[in-house]
Amino acid sequence: MEKKISISFRGSDIKEFDSGVTLYEISEAYKQHFNYPILIGTVDGDMVELSEKITRSCTVDFFDRSSEVGNQIYSRSTQFLLILAVKELFKDDVEVVVEHSIDKGYYCEIHGIEIDKPFIRNIEEKMKEFVKENLLIEKISVSRLDAIKYFERQRQFDKAKVLKYISNTYINLYHVKTLYDYFYGKIAYSTGQIDDFKLTYIKGNGFVLSHPSYYNPECTLEYVHHERLFNKFLDYTTWGRQIHISNASDLNEAVSNGEAGNVIRLAEAYYNNQLAFISDKIAQNRNIKLVLIAGPSSSGKTTSCKKLAVNLQSRGLKPYQISLDDYFLDRDKTPRLENGNLDTESLKALDVTLFNKHLMQLLNGEKVEIPSYNFVLGKREYNGNVLQIGKNDVILIEGLHCLNEDLTMAIDRDIKFKIYISPLTQLNIDNHNRIHTSDTRKLRRIVRDSKYRGHGASDTLNKWHDIHDGEEKYIFPYQDDADEMLNSALVYEIGVLKTYAEPLLFNIDEEDPCYPEALRLINFLRNFLPIPSEEVPNDSVIREFIGNSCFYKR
Repeated sequence: MEKKISISFRGSDIKEFDSGVTLYEISEAYKQHFNYPILIGTVDGDMVELSEKITRSCTVDFFDRSSEVGNQIYSRSTQFLLILAVKELFKDDVEVVVEHSIDKGYYCEIHGIEIDKPFIRNIEEKMKEFVKENLLIEKISVSRLDAIKYFERQRQFDKAKVLKYISNTYINLYHVKTLYDYFYGKIAYSTGQIDDFKLTYIKGNGFVLSHPSYYNPECTLEYVHHERLFNKFLDYTTWGRQIHISNASDLNEAVSNGEAGNVIRLAEAYYNNQLAFISDKIAQNRNIKLVLIAGPSSSGKTTSCKKLAVNLQSRGLKPYQISLDDYFLDRDKTPRLENGNLDTESLKALDVTLFNKHLMQLLNGEKVEIPSYNFVLGKREYNGNVLQIGKNDVILIEGLHCLNEDLTMAIDRDIKFKIYISPLTQLNIDNHNRIHTSDTRKLRRIVRDSKYRGHGASDTLNKWHDIHDGEEKYIFPYQDDADEMLNSALVYEIGVLKTYAEPLLFNIDEEDPCYPEALRLINFLRNFLPIPSEEVPNDSVIREFIGNSCFYKR
């Protein structure tokens, strides 16, 4: 007689199963609680793939694509499905390269063949065929050395190289039909679970793979092309290829060859060249009086603003910086969220009327006493900080709402210059494992919060959802109105951040709700060799997060 085990769903709804039942079979008994196919589960709090066999009584929970964890797996699985379709259609003659994220999707290229819209439709139809077939995605544990030899035989040298630099004795490959592929994160149980996606042809050999997002899990939205953002990514990707660093293994090879210092200098030069270009554009247009800088959390806005000021000064301009924080409403007048918390990220939390009045007075050559916000008392104060600007002076402002015209509604658009800043990472782990653009920012913030704000990695990860919500509302919708985009990503920085962030992530307890995300980031960082920070210059953007910046007195 089969041994029976008791399974509790979220601490209740107890059912009995035969010992050795797969987590997928258990999930089928609870799927009525979910709106979309279940992608992964937890067993007594540990993240477990649905293919795992369960031999003891335990408490389980599950995630579909409407959850943050589930959507990450859905995203990775759509890429796996794309790679499978291309391989089945063209065998080993072509290679899919997943480049970077853009507009809730992923820009991809196919190397080895010219593509067009009909070509992309054929791939999409093949993907849909595999969804209907509901093919099991098999996870296989293999020797890392055997995997390296396999990928070398397949001429997938990007994967062979990246596996050289991780220390695991065994790794997991995912297998369907003739495809064996390596992913550092988990994949769906079957192709049938990946039932919604779109491919959009862009130009050349490129297209965008889109799927339902965490914010809109119901369906895949139509792709909206952001030309300036797309070109900024493309520029950085092209530059990465020119210096022969496109993937983690390329960076690791440079580090192991003792070339980390040179890579640091190249990355800093690229970033500084962007600032010089933007400064020239501002200096050459004497109409510009107001420079507004905005970007998502941990983009390096403060350092970039200070470096931009130095660049403008070197071109004969006199920049003055004004902080939006000093125009917060008094705390008792600040709007509140539905849960009763202060809504400090809303534009309504700022005294926009006073801000515009002061800007108009300054632009008219008048003297203005700039307020200072007392965050302890929650009140605006005046401490004699009087400002008056001259003919060659410009005002620099960085903050959450700077790209939104409603912030500076009284000022003519033609005297404003808007800059969108973000670390638009061009570096990937290999051709199929992209680096989330937000992961760089997340690691930066974990390090900074620990070093300067007394927050553990768990605190930062717990807040990240709210941080991202604010970006979705107040930053991303306005990025197309920017006059220039500043890419603050540094090709070497993950190796530097690893040395600071990894111990903080290991400090997160297994019972913590953020533990699965911490584990994902730990596994992600394992693909990179550590890079000492000694050769990072003291005016680098990354110094804003790891410390010893010449722009801060902390």
